[in-house]
Amino acid sequence: SLLRSVGIGPPLQGLRDVIHAFEQRFPDVKVQVGQVPSVREYLVTQLSSGGAPDIINVNVEDVWVDVQKGWYVPLDTFLESPNPFVVEKNDASLPGARQWWDMFKYQAISRGKAAPNGKNYCISLDVVETAIFYNKTLFDRLGVRPPKTWDQFLVLLQRIESEGRIPLLMSMDAFRDWAFDLFFDQLYYDLLPGIDLKKDPTREAYLQGYLDPEELAFLHRKGFFTRHDPRFVEIWTTMRQLRRFTTRNIATPDLTREFVTQHGAMLWSISPFTYRLWADRQLEFEWSVFYLPRFTTNTSRYASGDPMCVIGGVASQFEVTNSAVSDTDPSWPIEQRLVQSERLQRVIALLQFLCMPEHAEAVINEYPCFLPNIVSVDPLDQLEPFSRILERRYTTTKWTFSFDLRFSDILDRMLGLYLADGIDLDGFLAWQEKNLTAACENLVRRKAPDMDQMEKTWQALAPQRAGMVDLPDLP
Repeated sequence: SLLRSVGIGPPLQGLRDVIHAFEQRFPDVKVQVGQVPSVREYLVTQLSSGGAPDIINVNVEDVWVDVQKGWYVPLDTFLESPNPFVVEKNDASLPGARQWWDMFKYQAISRGKAAPNGKNYCISLDVVETAIFYNKTLFDRLGVRPPKTWDQFLVLLQRIESEGRIPLLMSMDAFRDWAFDLFFDQLYYDLLPGIDLKKDPTREAYLQGYLDPEELAFLHRKGFFTRHDPRFVEIWTTMRQLRRFTTRNIATPDLTREFVTQHGAMLWSISPFTYRLWADRQLEFEWSVFYLPRFTTNTSRYASGDPMCVIGGVASQFEVTNSAVSDTDPSWPIEQRLVQSERLQRVIALLQFLCMPEHAEAVINEYPCFLPNIVSVDPLDQLEPFSRILERRYTTTKWTFSFDLRFSDILDRMLGLYLADGIDLDGFLAWQEKNLTAACENLVRRKAPDMDQMEKTWQALAPQRAGMVDLPDLP
């Protein structure tokens, strides 16, 4: 939240101060900030009735499914134009003087939020990343250090287990989302030269081989991500190996108590947890963070040897609704409404004003939670380790956001059953293969991607795949 620091401490003042400064600059504007449910049902009700706020802060993936309804304003035209508040400084070298886009520090994460239709509906003010929080006092007593490789990590987990502690506190969401993406990247990264079928000239410089959902669907038809794909199988066997060292009940999302009472030695969580620990004056141990270590060829013969990639994403995500053009004739084409709306110009100006470094810093760095996504705004010292993590390359794909909710729901249920030994590997893979096939077919029906063009690219990349081992049997 931009108004309260994760439920701890007094209300935040930074955003209020920035809004006050904006209202002083534009006396004809009165900005009201409200906290509303972020559930999709609420959004649909408000948007369909025309009663939504001009700006909302929700996961942009919830926006994508409704962009065809005209409920949201595409922001590309504004992002590709100068930020007028930067232009006022009369320094053409400043980020934002040429394009508003240039003000965002983490370009891969920011531009990666483009919707499936290729348009951008999200302003990414700050970012979040995961890490392993660990009990440094315990590590020092045991004479152990954060691991550099996955093999060392397993040895560390065994060592802590022998001390009667829970080695790693980890929720089901972390297995289904974070572990899936990281393990996938570790095992498939070396294949990208032969399987990356779409190279968007704009995004490629930032996303570096990211596999879009339609690429995953095409590759699945070629036998990838099935029981016949040994890399895919190893994702789940490695995950099960890790499971034996984690919390007994992975269904619980809140593992804080186990960590702060020192029953658990490590906790895989997100950067906002930093504030929870930093603000705890009764904490009886020192703590620090490290990122998950890389796989080696001892972990898997398919390991790339590269460091684990970035899986973090946008934290505060601002979208502009059609309420912002309510001062125009609804019968006009949306392009005309975007140009003619004076209300929209003020709404966009507020977001541009918020992105100015001095204003972004006042809002984001009021307490240690998220990392600034604005160039020249440094993170707070407590978040510096997360800043170093974010210097790595971006993930190969984001499975959770690639397909529909049904895919994620089935994966969540069946993975939970598999990790609880309620179903064996073959049974899980059969379910997952069926689940992914249905999700891919649904995606192809909805988006109608150019599968013929991808087939041509696939054939052209055949020489790249010639030396790659253990590719699935291809039809």
